[in-house]
Amino acid sequence: MSNWGHKHIIDLSSFSFEDYKEVLELANRFKRLPQAGSRKLPALQGRLIATLFFEPSTRTRSSFELAAKKLSADVQSFSPSSSSLSKGETPLDTVMTYVAMGAEVLVIRHSSAGVPAQLAKYLDQKNKKVAILNGGDGLHSHPSQALLDLFTLTNYFDNVNNSPECLFGKTITIVGDILHSRVARSNLWSLTGCGANVILCGPKSLLPEDFVRFAKEPPSDQKDDPIIKRGDITICRSLKDSLKKTDALITLRLQKERMSENLISNLNSYHHEYGITHKKLEWCDKAIPVLHPGPVNRGIEMSSKLLEDSSICLVEEQVSNGIPIRMSLLYLLAATNTN
Repeated sequence: MSNWGHKHIIDLSSFSFEDYKEVLELANRFKRLPQAGSRKLPALQGRLIATLFFEPSTRTRSSFELAAKKLSADVQSFSPSSSSLSKGETPLDTVMTYVAMGAEVLVIRHSSAGVPAQLAKYLDQKNKKVAILNGGDGLHSHPSQALLDLFTLTNYFDNVNNSPECLFGKTITIVGDILHSRVARSNLWSLTGCGANVILCGPKSLLPEDFVRFAKEPPSDQKDDPIIKRGDITICRSLKDSLKKTDALITLRLQKERMSENLISNLNSYHHEYGITHKKLEWCDKAIPVLHPGPVNRGIEMSSKLLEDSSICLVEEQVSNGIPIRMSLLYLLAATNTN
């Protein structure tokens, strides 16, 4: 793992194709380990991983903690409701407390975009050999979710090698509330970085036209794009037209709180226009997989019948794949920060 060049994982704009390949190869090895006998690897024995979730989470937090334990790491879990935040402690103070306790990798989720990056910058300035892994920040980024989505798709198209090469030239449609989705933003970096073309589909209020330029250039604080040629991003307002062209579909949670902002008229109308059902999948010219990062609003983003159809809907597989992907990320970061 000597070629791994990331001390922190904040977003995926800085990932090269080789980075994606390395993460998926390692995750594939973890996933294929025998389930019988000892289910733990000694890879991170004696290392301390801390999960600092300043925002609620079920899948991501549990998945990271289980991944760390499968690597034999010690795990500390931070709970805001029982912490000193109520006494005025800042996230930085909380982080430094866990660093002082010996944590080597901090998985951080925060409702404000940019917090994990700011904390990583501070730790680097203090020469702390501690890695930050972004567990989701505001509307900015959710790298591990995008990587497990990528892993799920490569497993569908190439279940032997899980190689990202299998996505070259594929068309992936993302449907729903793109505007407020950190998952969609991370998906755009990862999918285009692996050569897939992405169709974004949704109403104008939840999908502004400027998203077609999202991956055209790296963020302002990043010098170069490590991907020589990315896949294209297009916008299509018609679900039917999008499905006719796609090889796979990712549908996103419709955040009901957006109703109060008058961004959609009503939930029934949204489901009629953009909700995924078996009937609408008949518009495709072939069988395609359907993904959703969860949690799912049944009868809004997709029908209950479709959600429970594991031959098409890969939601359960996504949850399962989150463990080897996060094992891979924790292992790579811990190995990088050893010296």
